[in-house]
Amino acid sequence: MKPFAAPVDDILFTLDQVAGAASLEEWDADLMREITQAFAAFAEGEIAPLDEVGDTQGCKLIDGRVQMPEGYKKLYADYAEQGWPSLTVPEEYDGQGLGGVALATVSEIFSGANHSLQMVTGLVPGAVRTLLDYGTDEQKSAYIPRMASGEWLSTMCLTEPGAGSDLGRIRARAVQDGDAWKITGEKIFISGGDQDMTDEIFHLVLARTGDADSGVKGLSLFICLSNQPDGTRNPITITRIEEKMGLHASPTCQMAFDDAPAELIGKEGEGLKAMFTMMNHARIDVALQGVAHATRAHDIAAAYCAERIQGRGADGQPVTLDYHADIKNMLGEMRALSLLGRAIAHVAIVELEKEEDPMLVEFLTPIAKHFCTESASRAADLGIQCLGGYGYLQEYRIEQVWRDARICRIYEGASGIHALTLSTRLLQGRTAEAADRFAAFTGANAPAGAVAEWTKAREAMAASADPSAKAADFMAISEWLLLRALAPRFDSHEAAPQIATYLKRTEHMGAVLSARICEA
Repeated sequence: MKPFAAPVDDILFTLDQVAGAASLEEWDADLMREITQAFAAFAEGEIAPLDEVGDTQGCKLIDGRVQMPEGYKKLYADYAEQGWPSLTVPEEYDGQGLGGVALATVSEIFSGANHSLQMVTGLVPGAVRTLLDYGTDEQKSAYIPRMASGEWLSTMCLTEPGAGSDLGRIRARAVQDGDAWKITGEKIFISGGDQDMTDEIFHLVLARTGDADSGVKGLSLFICLSNQPDGTRNPITITRIEEKMGLHASPTCQMAFDDAPAELIGKEGEGLKAMFTMMNHARIDVALQGVAHATRAHDIAAAYCAERIQGRGADGQPVTLDYHADIKNMLGEMRALSLLGRAIAHVAIVELEKEEDPMLVEFLTPIAKHFCTESASRAADLGIQCLGGYGYLQEYRIEQVWRDARICRIYEGASGIHALTLSTRLLQGRTAEAADRFAAFTGANAPAGAVAEWTKAREAMAASADPSAKAADFMAISEWLLLRALAPRFDSHEAAPQIATYLKRTEHMGAVLSARICEA
């Protein structure tokens, strides 16, 4: 089985040559290489070897507490001791004060090495950012250093049995009790809702403070700690952990809050606004999870196909699998999907860090989340096909890549929801400026004919009485255009031929999608 190898050179190439990270004031190429290589060594040596253990053992719910797989507690302690949780925390709160680009490099490598553990640890940066944007000075000082040190981990508690994507149906209620609040209700699908790697968990909980019919305007955001000040457990019960097809070492918890003491963060009735700080961070993070899976699938498949003798060449001599055109095409597509997905995610991150064009970021984010996660499933599926029967077995673990990657298309907004966002909210009214900024960005880099096809589609969508009917097509043509804007930046990369072949094979899709969107 091919050991995990972090794609350090590809990551740094894309940041520098494709995403233009050098335009950031804080960009330091040497420092970024040092950070990326350091985490890569840790991931390859300590994190990745426990991925198979976690997949095999899974998590256990024992006497109401979650027990992580063997070795995970020590691994997390090593992770915290090396200072990785503090990477993007401001220095005034005991952090290293680095930006989102540094986090992106670490996050992708972490996901490729062990997506399950990355899920449990990966919500800390978003929780810190939420506190920085909406917390009081007292809340910031009390909580951020504990997460920076790794002493605490965090969760995001949104989903309920009757409220998945429709957050207006949330029923968990927060009631004021003097200067405090108490939360009662049920939350499901909470990643890391409990674990035994930290003694304390910082829960961010979305709960209703308005009346039952107040919709999203009646939601507020709360800090709810797993422990009370005297060290006893808060009245939060883990009622079950889900049995999942993948991510077995990430405890997905069903939680019951029973008058659990909580603190309001931000203003009452503005909970969804505050929570989106964490959700938007999470969506880019999920895009990078998709990139990590596509990359890992290609790495396993390419290594196998370079060694497996199968068939004979034109000269009659035995050849390896990657000699055959069908396998070569599949490997080339996997490589292109990995590189182009990373390019989209990195562009979105760099633009977000620059803080100069927020509406462009608004348009790029759903594209990044959609393309990267769909590409992960596609690449994993192609990888299984390349290995044939061995791909279907557990021996080479590419089937685990497929299983773990599948959730990326669902959580933090399913693919269809992001397509709907692009086709409705970002094409109409005040936020239509987002589409204008995307047009300007791609227009400066993509072929004029490609831009023209997308523009026709955009105009037809904006004029449509029901744009949702063609949302998937509009997402596809937006991705198609963006890839053509970014691909020339890979001209000096060794995989440029595979990217060119992939674009050539999909060249006709722009006209097809545009015609389909424009037809009555």
